[in-house]
Amino acid sequence: MTAITLPRAARPARFAMPLRDTLALAAAVAGPLAAAGLLVPLRTHVASTNLALILVVVVVAVAANGHRGAGALAALSSAVWFDFLLTRPYERFTIAGGDDITTAVLLLAVGLAVSQLAARARRLKVVTVTDAYHLARIHDTAQLARRTGSAAAVVDHVCGELTDVLHLDGCRFEYGSLLGHPPQLGQDGEVTTVHGRWSLERRGWPQGETELRVFGNGHYYGRFMLRPGRADVVPLQARLVAATLADQVGAALADPGTGAGKES
Repeated sequence: MTAITLPRAARPARFAMPLRDTLALAAAVAGPLAAAGLLVPLRTHVASTNLALILVVVVVAVAANGHRGAGALAALSSAVWFDFLLTRPYERFTIAGGDDITTAVLLLAVGLAVSQLAARARRLKVVTVTDAYHLARIHDTAQLARRTGSAAAVVDHVCGELTDVLHLDGCRFEYGSLLGHPPQLGQDGEVTTVHGRWSLERRGWPQGETELRVFGNGHYYGRFMLRPGRADVVPLQARLVAATLADQVGAALADPGTGAGKES
């Protein structure tokens, strides 16, 4: 039995860093206050609805560069400072005019709605980038399988890909018979143990290594032994990509032209 071990590879960049979230929350509080303060000299010359629209722009900017919670906080902050600084009586948390009350309520409602849309657009952009990132991995592996005459090269390549995709500390491939009963990552992206289904989202990866079995044309060829890192569990989408990569290895091992459908 041959085991191939690869070093831990560089991991893809995270899309939402804690520092960025912290800055977004700070901007959600300070941004509307600063904007409202700058508008104070105009409050007797410009209609309150127009001032409110300017604050909506601030909400959009925060939500587009932060997250949904930051956008909602910016909407609330905008409504508060609109009331305090831009409506009569000034610098009091009361509103005398009925139209200004309506504008303040609409500012909050529109700000909340726009922040949700902006945050959703940003999330969809991340999903698109992530999908393209995964698709490129699958495509590159397929290209390698067509070019190379060695399935072992495909195995090595996929070990590295799995390390990146699943944020592993290590990955090795075992040819031959199944030994022991380690947790198993299935084709559906879920993990099972001898005791049944294991909830990754709730419990994290099981202790020790997790196997990902490789089949080609219905024949078992071996398994990847995955050593998870201490990072958060990757989403189901990434785990399904891992299963697809394992299928590509199975196809390469089953191809007589590679001469690698033999145990080493």
